[in-house]
Amino acid sequence: MKFLVQQQPAYVYTGSKPFDAAKPSVVFIHGAANDHSVWTLQARYFSHHGWNALAVDLPGHGKSFGVAKPTVAQYSDWLINLLDNGGIANATLVGHSMGSLIALDCASRHAARVSRLALLGCSVPMPVSDVLLDAAKNRPADAFDMLNIWGHAPQLKWGKNPTPGTSSMMAYKRLLEQSRPGVLFNDLSACHAFLPDDAFLATITAPALVVAGTRDMMTPAKAAQALAARIKARTVVLDECGHAMMQEAPGKVLDALRGFLLS
Repeated sequence: MKFLVQQQPAYVYTGSKPFDAAKPSVVFIHGAANDHSVWTLQARYFSHHGWNALAVDLPGHGKSFGVAKPTVAQYSDWLINLLDNGGIANATLVGHSMGSLIALDCASRHAARVSRLALLGCSVPMPVSDVLLDAAKNRPADAFDMLNIWGHAPQLKWGKNPTPGTSSMMAYKRLLEQSRPGVLFNDLSACHAFLPDDAFLATITAPALVVAGTRDMMTPAKAAQALAARIKARTVVLDECGHAMMQEAPGKVLDALRGFLLS
């Protein structure tokens, strides 16, 4: 379905169920140069179990109009405007990678709008190497390869995928290739520049979950667990899982979210 956000149409995947303002809402926020499709399993499950499941395409991504926002804070304000236009007083936010930083920023600066918070593949800070930033700016095809290699656990490179006959790495590369010119560099730069301090994190009061993968090279489990301690979050660590956890371990991610949201 489409929402009107900041005078631009924004696409939201609802898991094939119509939006119902009477239901609780869970908003899924994708990472850099991704789109709503990374959340298909999780959004579809919650949409069929009593929730409005809203997997957004951020501006400049997927089927949404507009241009990508240069900062995490501007993405957060866009997301709050989407809630406003949907008449959603507060929602559970589930974010992955850059999406987790957007959710974290919302939970601090717009605390009354966030009922619960789930952060997947998250670290604070979330530094991006100069090599990757340079490739994203000047050689995007190389950057796509870097993200694909660094973003998956070793067994994915050997052809072991959760769904037989498919390749998570090939699908992810194709998703990155479909992103609009300059969006990857924009998003990685926004992640790199987001540097909340202890005072910022101390304002987060929503019940929180942090999900980490033991083979995540981009937001290592150790960093995710350190963040969880700072915001007093529950932690779930997925064994032998990399950064692209919704594709590498879709069932385990869903179980972690079910345990948090339905408990």
